[in-house]
Amino acid sequence: MDITLIIVLVLGLFIFLSSFFTVKQQTSAIVERFGRFHSIRHSGLQLKIPIIDKIAGKINLKITQLDVIIETKTKDNVFVKLKVSVQFMVIKDKVYDAFYRLEYPHDQITAYVFDVVRAEVPKLKLDDVFERKDDIAIAVKRELNEAMTTYGYDIINTLVTDIDPDIQVKNAMNRINAADREKTAAEFEAESSRIRIVAKAKAEAESKRLQGQGIADQRREIARGLVESVEVLNNVGINSQEASALIVVTQHYDTLQAIGADANSNLILLPNSPQAGSDMLNNMVASFSASNQVGEMMKQNNKKKPKQDTGYKSDYKPYNPKDNQDPYGETETEE
Repeated sequence: MDITLIIVLVLGLFIFLSSFFTVKQQTSAIVERFGRFHSIRHSGLQLKIPIIDKIAGKINLKITQLDVIIETKTKDNVFVKLKVSVQFMVIKDKVYDAFYRLEYPHDQITAYVFDVVRAEVPKLKLDDVFERKDDIAIAVKRELNEAMTTYGYDIINTLVTDIDPDIQVKNAMNRINAADREKTAAEFEAESSRIRIVAKAKAEAESKRLQGQGIADQRREIARGLVESVEVLNNVGINSQEASALIVVTQHYDTLQAIGADANSNLILLPNSPQAGSDMLNNMVASFSASNQVGEMMKQNNKKKPKQDTGYKSDYKPYNPKDNQDPYGETETEE
C-alpha cells in the first residue's frame, strides 16, 4: 500500500474524530467559528466542523464559593478583619455574558465586597459588628446582585464567617467579660452572706426570745414556789418574816451546794462559816422586824398629826376712792 494513502487515511480519521467532543454535566462550552462566537454547547456528545470551529472555553455552572478577607476599622476606631464568603453561580441563560463580558469575575466580586464592607462597617461599633453581621452580609449580597446579574452571575448567598479584631482588643474584651463575671459572682456571694447574716440574726432573736420566756417562766415558778412555801410555814406557826428569812437562807445553802458540785469551779467565797448563815438569818429577821415597826409608827404619826394653822390672815381690801383710806391702810385727813 502506498505510504501516501496511509497518511491520508490517518489524517482523515483524525479530522473525523476531532469533529466530536463531549461536555461534562453542569458545564457549558463556547464554540467559535473563525474566531467569532458561534454557539453554546451543553452537556453531552457534541459535533463541530474540524479546523473551522473551535472550543473557545468552558464555563462551570456549579455554585462556587469565594472567600474574601477584608481589614477595616469600626466606628470606635478598632481595626478588624472580616472574612466574607460569597457563593455564586453562572446563570445558564447568560453564559455568553459571563464568558465575554468579564475577564476575571473573582476580582470583580472581590472589589464589590471590599467596597460594601468598608462602607458599612465604619458605621458600626465593634460590638454592633458582631451583633449585626447578618445585616452586613445582606448589604453585600444586595450590592453584588445588582452589579453581577448584568454580567450573567447570580449571587446565591453571602456570609460573614469570621470577625477577627486586633489581639489587644481581644484581650481587653476578655478582661471586661472576666471582670463582669467576677462582679456578678461578688454580688451573688454578697447576697449569700446577707442571707446567712439575716438567718443567723433571726435565729439569735428567736433564741433570745425563747430564753427570755424561759427565764420569765422560771422566775414565775420560783415566785409561785415561794408563795406556797410561805403558806406552808405560816400554817405551822412561822410568821412571814421568819419564813422569808428561812427561804433566803435555804437558797443561800442551795447556791453553795451548786457551786461546790462543779469540780472545775475556781470560785472562792470569803468569809464562809456555819456561823455566817446563823448571823445572816438573825440579821434578816431583825431587819424585817425593825422595818415593820418603823412602818407602823409612821402610819400612827400620820393619823394623829392635825392640820397646821399658818396664822396668816389677809387684810387686803379692794381700793375704793370714796373711802378716804389709803390702799396701804393709812387714813387721809383734811387740813
